[in-house]
Amino acid sequence: MYQCSKYYQDINFSRAVVEIYSILYDYFGPQHWWPAESPFETIIGAILTQAVSWRNVEKAIDNLREANLLKPSAIKKIQQDRLADLIKPAGYYNMKAKKLKSFVDFLYNNYAGHLNKMFKVDLPVLRKELLDVYGVGPETADSILLYAGKYPIFVIDAYTKRILSRIGYIPDDIVYHDLQAKIMSVYPADVVKYNEYHALLVILAKEYCKKSAPDCKNCPIMEK
Repeated sequence: MYQCSKYYQDINFSRAVVEIYSILYDYFGPQHWWPAESPFETIIGAILTQAVSWRNVEKAIDNLREANLLKPSAIKKIQQDRLADLIKPAGYYNMKAKKLKSFVDFLYNNYAGHLNKMFKVDLPVLRKELLDVYGVGPETADSILLYAGKYPIFVIDAYTKRILSRIGYIPDDIVYHDLQAKIMSVYPADVVKYNEYHALLVILAKEYCKKSAPDCKNCPIMEK
């Protein structure tokens, strides 16, 4: 198991979280997440990005854009097998086509197909509803809530766990909601900070804190 600088192990979690954010923001700059032209496109991306690189998701979304399918009514009408064919670059395309269809069915059954109605629902209620939709787990639900709905909720992913476990603050198998609560206690109800921090952790993990052979020597948070 890779271990990061002892500096972070000698200060409390809240202070470390604040310092790491400051370092990453200064180093990488604002990330302008989520890369989408509409809230519905953000939702599609959140579903398609499960277990695949964003580069492949972009190819699938481009296919949907060319077919004029980046709206709920279009996804509702298209045949599932045709939808699966269009999103093949995103992998697991049959399953993901079913997930997209399931989300749109939920949207129509509960909110007449209107995202603006859905995003007027209180956070705890809507989050529970989303988690009942086929194919929507905590990370996907929170991505939809934060990036499409602008709700104050922090997204936890494998990158976040990897970085903080290597620093020594959390066990590898920490429960999603436990880590989420710890980070949100540092920055209560801060949509902008949650958005930017998650994006910064993603780029840190991709460029330095890699799953294998991490570049610890050049990692910006190892400067301490």
